[in-house]
Amino acid sequence: NNQRIEIAPKFTKNVPQWKSFDTFASSKFSRLTWALLYITFFAFFATSWWQWLLLPVAFFMAPIHGVIINWFAHIYGYVNFKVSDTSKNLLPFDFLMMGEGYHNNHHAHGGRANFGGVRWHEVDVTYMIMIVLDKLKLIQLKKF
Repeated sequence: NNQRIEIAPKFTKNVPQWKSFDTFASSKFSRLTWALLYITFFAFFATSWWQWLLLPVAFFMAPIHGVIINWFAHIYGYVNFKVSDTSKNLLPFDFLMMGEGYHNNHHAHGGRANFGGVRWHEVDVTYMIMIVLDKLKLIQLKKF
């Protein structure tokens, strides 16, 4: 977020700007710290050599997920709710992002565990997992 290009106002409307956080998050120190934390995690928990092949997935998962959700989900898709920003739902069935692609639903009802479920085709896979964990008494879902 070096602000090298002009961003259309419709994409920044009601979006908080945290310059000090952006500066820290974009710093080499922050990136190296996260890389070391991932490597440390693998050093403690990888039980076989082939599991280290998953390390690049861990490195790239957050940036790719961030681009898909926080960029595409404000440009492409459909809207269920009128909100004060440009958030949209990406796909009718969001199996790739496990429900995170129902971004407009999330912005309208941020406290709900189920991002999908507004239309018949909106299936939030993560919410299904949460229901199972709730039934197993490992978590407790709030009732709305």
